[in-house]
Amino acid sequence: MTSEVNSEQAEWWNAAGEGWAKAQAIVDLVLRPFEEVLAQKALERPRDRVLDVGCGTGAVTRAIADALGDGPECVGLDISRTMIAGAEQRGKVRFVVADAQVHTFDETFDLIVSRFGVMFFDDPVAAFRNLLRAATPGGELCFITWRTAEENPFMTTASQAAASLLPDAPPPDPNGPGPFSLADADSTRMLFEQSGWGGVVIEPVDRICTMPEKLLVPYLSNLGPIARALKLAEEPERVINDVRGAFDEFVHGDEVRMPAACWQITASVPL
Repeated sequence: MTSEVNSEQAEWWNAAGEGWAKAQAIVDLVLRPFEEVLAQKALERPRDRVLDVGCGTGAVTRAIADALGDGPECVGLDISRTMIAGAEQRGKVRFVVADAQVHTFDETFDLIVSRFGVMFFDDPVAAFRNLLRAATPGGELCFITWRTAEENPFMTTASQAAASLLPDAPPPDPNGPGPFSLADADSTRMLFEQSGWGGVVIEPVDRICTMPEKLLVPYLSNLGPIARALKLAEEPERVINDVRGAFDEFVHGDEVRMPAACWQITASVPL
């Protein structure tokens, strides 16, 4: 079953996914520190089948498959057809286009992971309950999500730069789906407990994400709010050159350093 209730998110990510797929190598480089966190979690005990929710172009799915070797199967799931189209399938890695909130899984998983892929559900409790049904008895989850916007200045800078390009755009709904929808630890703990998960632990994870300075403009041009604004600009090259200076504080010589303040959320299926 691949029906969806997050239709607006599906439409949005199908469009945005083109940029993510185009900049796949850059995204994988920038977010590699969190890929490593999830791969390490997978290695904590023997696994039979792992699900990667909101897998994008599949970097985490493949990294976990590589870490676990030939035995376990790793499945990547994403609502975006364009991202899944850019995912490289190899070995015991499989990708599925589906809405995790309502998808009926034909198999169960002893580990469910996500790197920034679970903050966009229309009904988070229903979504996490559906993922609970997809987990084996005693199975685990491990999600990486963003903390607050204030703790992630690179993302705040991008949003402010985009707002200056689209002054008439409506502000995002602070209570709706979005990158910071799980930023409040107490509310997030309640969501997971309401959905039936046990042993919920929410811990801060801080990393410095890096990329060569020469990749900054391609990154901004393909991902996030600036990329969306550029699609409407009459002279996108001039616009990107104008906003590039807003990111000078993150440039150190020939390297861009982006502080990333996140939560690591772990939980298990009650026995």
